[in-house]
Amino acid sequence: MNNVVANPGTFRFLHAADLHIDSPLRGLSRYAGAPVERLRNATRRALENLVDLALAEQVQFVLLAGDLYDRDWPDFHTGLFFREQMVRLGRAQIGVYIVQGNHDAQGTITRELPLPEHVKVFSSRSAETMRIDALGVAIHGRSFPQRAVDEDFVPDYPDAVPGQFNIGMLHTSLTVGGGIHDTYAPTTLPVLKTKGYDYWALGHVHTRDVVCESPRVVFPGNLQGRHANETGPKGCELVTVVGGQMEARFVPLDVVRWHQLQLALDGMDSLAQATQLIAATLADATRGAGDRLHALRVVLTGRSALHGTEAQQPGTLEAAVHAAAQDVAGAELWIEQVQLRLASPIDRARLAQGEDAVAELLRLVDELAADPAALAAWTAKACGDVLHKLPAEAKTDADWSTPAAMQALLLDAEATLLARLGSAA
Repeated sequence: MNNVVANPGTFRFLHAADLHIDSPLRGLSRYAGAPVERLRNATRRALENLVDLALAEQVQFVLLAGDLYDRDWPDFHTGLFFREQMVRLGRAQIGVYIVQGNHDAQGTITRELPLPEHVKVFSSRSAETMRIDALGVAIHGRSFPQRAVDEDFVPDYPDAVPGQFNIGMLHTSLTVGGGIHDTYAPTTLPVLKTKGYDYWALGHVHTRDVVCESPRVVFPGNLQGRHANETGPKGCELVTVVGGQMEARFVPLDVVRWHQLQLALDGMDSLAQATQLIAATLADATRGAGDRLHALRVVLTGRSALHGTEAQQPGTLEAAVHAAAQDVAGAELWIEQVQLRLASPIDRARLAQGEDAVAELLRLVDELAADPAALAAWTAKACGDVLHKLPAEAKTDADWSTPAAMQALLLDAEATLLARLGSAA
């Protein structure tokens, strides 16, 4: 990507945002064998990768557009780690410019550490300009004074400095159409353009988005995905300005990459065939992504006889996914979750129209599923009349406490019945 800019200087910089250092990862104890330490340290390793890139590319400065941290530090270790990485940049005479966002706003981070002199944090009281005269660069920005900011900061930003390469830094809930997604310094693209800057370094949105090419307006996304809803490559923008030409490219820096993969198993009745398809899909998704850890959520869909296999032996398909992951060479994989959205190939509607006991049972399932009160009453009666009579080894510890849980168990029971009918046919 090339843009003609006002300033004829030569320099390079990195633009990153939403580091969320030491972001808490909840619920990992649910996953047997989860690479807990790799996941917990991922945000730190991604920042180290950012610093490594800045040193390798010999950039002149780094822009951090908010949410360096995820919350108030429980102790000083988080702040000291960040400071250590900034010291590494300072030793290479690389300047750092920061606007604080909603997660690290003034008053949100209560502990304080003095930052090195080459690290500049923009004021939270009003927008200001910091100049790098040796490069012909003017950087404009404002930090959040508190977590919730519902005003548009941009109208009060200084005008572009003539003859300079002007950069605006902002943590914002910008939307191109002018709507407000949330209350974090909302603004619009037309408002940004009124300032006459060459580059807008934005933060807050965790998905990379090049909002506009002229001027260049960019959300780089967060530096490291933190869960299964933050998928794909994560990293920063590397921008080079030479003789009035700006060139920008995205550089992935994540150490754990999250994926959500949906596989259709329509028509498949062979577990071996499904395992081969799953392994091929996992290999395609992780090919060429380096030595990072891949965390995958796999969703199996479609009408398949494997629906019956799973009903007869719960856990079969999840085990098949894990087996397929073991067969993928050249990549480190962790299966975060397997979701089953399979349907039986048996024509349930036709069966429900019959006059036999199966049809009667299916119609009862439909009635109960459509009426939570009736389902609760039926469940209570079943628990009272049946469960207490079962021997200890036959009793289940399944959850019957909510309508959703009861409905899930009811449908699971139906699936088991239909699977047995299918195998007997």
